[in-house]
Amino acid sequence: MAAASNYTETLALNFLLTTGTATRPTAWYIGLHTADVTDAGSGTEVSGFSYARQAVAFDAASGTNPTFCDNTSTITFPTASGGNWGTITHIAIWDSLTTGNVLFHGALTTSKVVNDGDTFQILAGNLVINLA
Repeated sequence: MAAASNYTETLALNFLLTTGTATRPTAWYIGLHTADVTDAGSGTEVSGFSYARQAVAFDAASGTNPTFCDNTSTITFPTASGGNWGTITHIAIWDSLTTGNVLFHGALTTSKVVNDGDTFQILAGNLVINLA
């Protein structure tokens, strides 16, 4: 993924370098977006037509230059039902199933049109978050 959000940057700095409050998220969810999410956490997330964020788990960090985590299993979103979700161009990792804070965000390598009856998946190991 391309970037940490402003929220994540503050959380990390407070956790690593100060005595400020830094509460670690206890769950992570993938959101699909039809526009850039931005570091501020804005952007257009899909809504309606059976859409819901999906839980994700990550492997322990590994590698060097960059160090990275990736998803441990395939993430399958519900089938779009009753309408189209549009063209998915970006994804975000959230700390809540609904509302919450964007942790990381980035553009898909290839955008994907999700029409009524389609399903969106991210295969295990294909969602990679790195810190360089």
